[in-house]
Amino acid sequence: MRALAFRLGTRSPSDVTGLERLFEEGQLEPEEIVAILGKTEGNGGRNDFTRELATTSFARAIAARSGESEDAVHDRVVLSMSGGTEGVASPHVVVLGRRASTAPRTGAKRLAVGVGHTRPFAPEEIGRMAQLDETARVIREVTATLGVESPADVHLVQMKGAIPDATFAEHEAARRAGRPLRSDMVFSRAASALGAGVAVGELARTDLDDDAVCARWDRYATVASVSAKPGLPRTEILVLANSPAWDGELVIGHAVMRDILDTQAIRAVLADVGLTAPGTLTPDQRERLVGVFAKAEADPRGLVRGRRHGMLEDDDVSDTRWARCTLSAVLASVLGDTAVYVSTRAEHHGPLGGGPVAIVARVP
Repeated sequence: MRALAFRLGTRSPSDVTGLERLFEEGQLEPEEIVAILGKTEGNGGRNDFTRELATTSFARAIAARSGESEDAVHDRVVLSMSGGTEGVASPHVVVLGRRASTAPRTGAKRLAVGVGHTRPFAPEEIGRMAQLDETARVIREVTATLGVESPADVHLVQMKGAIPDATFAEHEAARRAGRPLRSDMVFSRAASALGAGVAVGELARTDLDDDAVCARWDRYATVASVSAKPGLPRTEILVLANSPAWDGELVIGHAVMRDILDTQAIRAVLADVGLTAPGTLTPDQRERLVGVFAKAEADPRGLVRGRRHGMLEDDDVSDTRWARCTLSAVLASVLGDTAVYVSTRAEHHGPLGGGPVAIVARVP
C-alpha cells in the first residue's frame, strides 16, 4: 500500500479547484481519498461557518467525480476543517489518500494512513471513561491494519470528537443524578486525547478515571490532535504512522512542544523527517514539506516562560485567535512556509501551554 498526500492552497473556503486539477491530471482518484484536513479563514468560533462551507464543497466535489452520494462521502472520508488563519497562516488543505502498490518491500518505514469511527455515544458518555475506552479501542484497531512495528511509529491521531445532541430534560436528569452531562467540546477533546495516549502506550489506563478528565493535567498524549463537533454522534479518527508494510516517498515525525515558543521541538521533528537546517529551511527543503500540524493554546496559567501574557484577558479577541497567530508565526519562522495547520484548545494534548507538532514530508 502507498500513501498519497497533496497540499493545496485555497482562495476561499469553497475553492476546490486544486482538488479538481488533481482529478483531471490523473494524480488522484476520488475513491482513493480517505481524509482532507484544512485551514479556513473564519474565526474558529461557534459561528464560524467557513468550516461547514469547506466541508460541503469538498464532499460535493468528490461525490461529483465518484458517483457517490454526498452522505456516502461524509461517511467514508474524514473531512476535518479548522477555522482561523490569523496572522501569516495561509488557508490550505492537505488531501490524504491511499493506493494499492506492488512495489517490492525495502524495509524502510513510510507513511501509512488509516481511518475509523467509534460507535455512537450516549450524551452521558462524553468526557468520561466510556468515550476514552472506545476511542482507544478504535485507534488500536486502525493501527493494527497499518502494519506498524511499534506504537511509537504512530505520529498523529487526528480526531473530530463526538458531541451527541442532548435535550434539556436529559441535562436536568443527569444533574439531579449527580453526574451532569459533559456535552461540550472541552470534555470531548480531552477524553479523546487521553484515549489516544492510552492506545499508543503513552498513558496507563489504570492511571485514569472520570475525575482525571480536565483535571489531571500531568496526564497527556503527544500524538493527538482533536477538535469536536456538536451534534456529531460518533468520533471520526485518522491515524498517521510510519510502517514497513507501506511504500512511497512520504514519512511523518512528531514531537511535543513544551510551550508555544518551543522551536527546539519543531526542529527535532524536522530532523526526524530528514530536514535539518541551522536556520530557516532552504527553498529545496520547503518543497519537501507536505503537511504541518500543530496543537497548542494560550497557557491557562497566564505565563509563558515566566512572563505574564494577556491572551486570556482580551475581551475583544479570543485567546484562541492569539494562540493560533502566535504558533503559526513560530512555525513559519522555522519552516519558511506559512501553510501550517494550527489548531487551538489542547486539553491533555501535551503539557499545559504546549502541544504536539507533526510533519509529513517527502524523503530525498
